[in-house]
Amino acid sequence: MHRELKIITGTSNISFAEKISEYLNTPLTDTLVSRFSDGEIRVQINENVRGSDVFVIQSLCYPANDNIMELLLLLDALKRSSAHRITAVIPYFAYARQDRKDKPRVPISAKLVADLIQKAGAHRVLTVDLHSAQIQGFFDCPVDNLYALPVIYKYLEEKGLDDVVVVSPDAGGVERARVLANKLKAGLAIIYKRRPAPNVVETLDVIGDIKGKNAIIIDDMIDTAGTIVSASKMLIEKGAKSVIATCTHPIFSGPAIDRLENSPIEEVIATDTIPTDNKKFEKLTILSVANLVGEAIRRINIESSVSSLFT
Repeated sequence: MHRELKIITGTSNISFAEKISEYLNTPLTDTLVSRFSDGEIRVQINENVRGSDVFVIQSLCYPANDNIMELLLLLDALKRSSAHRITAVIPYFAYARQDRKDKPRVPISAKLVADLIQKAGAHRVLTVDLHSAQIQGFFDCPVDNLYALPVIYKYLEEKGLDDVVVVSPDAGGVERARVLANKLKAGLAIIYKRRPAPNVVETLDVIGDIKGKNAIIIDDMIDTAGTIVSASKMLIEKGAKSVIATCTHPIFSGPAIDRLENSPIEEVIATDTIPTDNKKFEKLTILSVANLVGEAIRRINIESSVSSLFT
């Protein structure tokens, strides 16, 4: 007998949670999330969750620290309310870029966030396109890292582009680009770059045949858009016919939108793991991965296999 499914959402991406609720035909659990006058976060679960299988949906986007704290308090409230199993559904996992000690006297922030989430009460984690897959190993509980690539691939396939080359903006994203290139039966190219400082990119060269091709740059996130825009300019200079940029997480911080609007990029394709209500612009296309996450939640609840969703 399967446990009763409960879906709770924080305030970071309510529209995403509502789409999942609709997909699962399960109403969101009545939950209070507010602020005291001094800014402290107050949460209260207004329904009985004892013995339930609870999924807490919270994207750790801007303001990341507030959203992390909100998630931790929700998890703690559920733990103290005797929920049978608590799954933290984190479409965008913050601090993921700080996943190793690459300089003296720096924290491994992604590991710290993972520890906090488990300590607060999460029994498992469901996320989408972690910045680096090894972050799964920072958790001592099960982690399901879903991929947005099938959703992006379906959209690109329907566009019917020809002479396509898929471009990885750095060496770390080659595997993601290779998978998409194989599915589109396209060529593969790699941008070789050097990053002299955080959020500052000096692009050096491109490896691969891109002349006369429709280039598709794929990355897991677009933050300040420095990498994507620099790559797009180089590709056009090297003879690419057109450039499309795709990502899973549209962070779009600082000058990102202005850079993208004034770049050679014809279309920016992203998913709804992060809300873009106040960040929309003409080139932006948003694809939803809510049904993908909703299906994963359904399968976890009924103790069915989730592995087929990774293909």
